[in-house]
Amino acid sequence: MIFGKLIGGAIGFYSGGFFACLFGVFIGHLFDSSLKRFMQSDSPEALAIIQQNFFETTFTLIGYLAKSDGRVTTEEIKQTEALMAQMGLTADHKREAIKLFKLGSAADFDPTETLTRFRERCGTRPRLVQMLMMYLVNTALADGKFDDGEEAALKAVAEGLNYSEFAFAQLLRMIKAQGTFSSSGSYYSSGAGGAPRSSADELNTAYDALGVSSSASDSEIKKAYRKLMSEYHPDKLMGQGVPDDMLKAATERSQEVQAAYDVIKKARK
Repeated sequence: MIFGKLIGGAIGFYSGGFFACLFGVFIGHLFDSSLKRFMQSDSPEALAIIQQNFFETTFTLIGYLAKSDGRVTTEEIKQTEALMAQMGLTADHKREAIKLFKLGSAADFDPTETLTRFRERCGTRPRLVQMLMMYLVNTALADGKFDDGEEAALKAVAEGLNYSEFAFAQLLRMIKAQGTFSSSGSYYSSGAGGAPRSSADELNTAYDALGVSSSASDSEIKKAYRKLMSEYHPDKLMGQGVPDDMLKAATERSQEVQAAYDVIKKARK
């Protein structure tokens, strides 16, 4: 926005010359910044609608993902319940989440309407799209396997969210790598059969976790690390519309990013 700067500068110039013009531009800048923050802010009511839509979409699509192989198994239900506990859902939200899971796992469920509604209400908020995909990929990887049905369902969701094929492949690679740095072991084992990784394997995985190559410069790695930590920051996610009792998983993810970054820093000393 530049209207405030233009008006302030013009008033200052005609009323007091060059220095008054500069002062007017400064005052106009403050006005533009305040107006921009006001226009981008959400009323509590609007934010509540976004939070509810994010919640409904997440658990409906988790149900859709669970039945992607044709049936919902007892193990998948247990994994979803474990995910709810990991998120830190309230008792009321947990009951609602179970109903949404059943809706999404119904044989006749079509995700098109759910994705369309999410795009309309949350699609302009990239952090919400990213977090939705993160929760879904977490669910798919919870059992340590990633079958063809899950991959097809995730790709269909990504396409419905206008999430590019390249971005999806990168996100999948990053989350797989980040999960190996989980201190709780809630995602999957650190190596084949739970075997310890070598230092070289751990370092390569750390690069994948940050979405960078081993040839990246220190500044590029730090930039990628800071970007991820910002994406998983609780305050920013709440401001975007993630319900506060769904933030625990993002906090754990940021801890994994930190652990991966620490491995890279140690190796580069």
